[in-house]
Amino acid sequence: MSSQRSGWANWSSRRPWVDKCDRERRFTIALSCPRVTDRPIPEATVGRLPVYLRALVELAEAGTVTVSSEVLAEATGVNSAKVRKDLSHLGSYGTRGVGYDVAYLLHQIRRELGLTQHWPIVIAGIGNLGHALANYRGFGERGFRPAALVDNDPSKVGERVGDLPIRPVEDLPSIALEHAALIGVICTPAAAAQAVADAMVQAGIASILNFAPAALVVPEHVSVRKVDLAVELQILTYYEQRKAALSEVKGRRRAVRG
Repeated sequence: MSSQRSGWANWSSRRPWVDKCDRERRFTIALSCPRVTDRPIPEATVGRLPVYLRALVELAEAGTVTVSSEVLAEATGVNSAKVRKDLSHLGSYGTRGVGYDVAYLLHQIRRELGLTQHWPIVIAGIGNLGHALANYRGFGERGFRPAALVDNDPSKVGERVGDLPIRPVEDLPSIALEHAALIGVICTPAAAAQAVADAMVQAGIASILNFAPAALVVPEHVSVRKVDLAVELQILTYYEQRKAALSEVKGRRRAVRG
């Protein structure tokens, strides 16, 4: 671990090696992908669409043909009014007394999320997390496929993880040329994350998922989503502490009344 950190730290201090690439590169949109309108779906709704999709897949696998907003709400932990409003953004209003056609709703959500095609991803930083993501079989079921793995550690370059060889980080430009609409996934230590993001942007990658505990600065046209497991755990500890405190207060009140 220490050698990996020091290696990424040394690499992150170097200037990007790539000549200026075309920063206007955009995702290649398949004909069957989402309709593009002047009114984008609210971000909160977009965040719930994958949750609806997961529940609908389970319903479809169970042989369910139609589903009401109430059942979908119960399956996803969202109130039924919000479910109906979210789905209305897709142009799907259901049928009164019947509900939504599960197969068609699956198609609508997949189309809106761009999952009518498989999206290639490149994982940078093949430590424990990078290995786990490279071997994650759930990607294929959800419309994604690991297309390349990169690392700055020369001792790792050439190793194989599953069917993919680990390539040097300097290969990012050629990898981006090999795979249209490439999505970058950063699994490096925090100190190297910005330099890796810079390299991805210069290679033409316009969407990045960042697992490193660092805030990235990217051009306006680049989309970044951050996953910080420590932050999520800290939020959970807040609620656990709050529940324990409330339980203690209620216990004291009962004792006083008794």
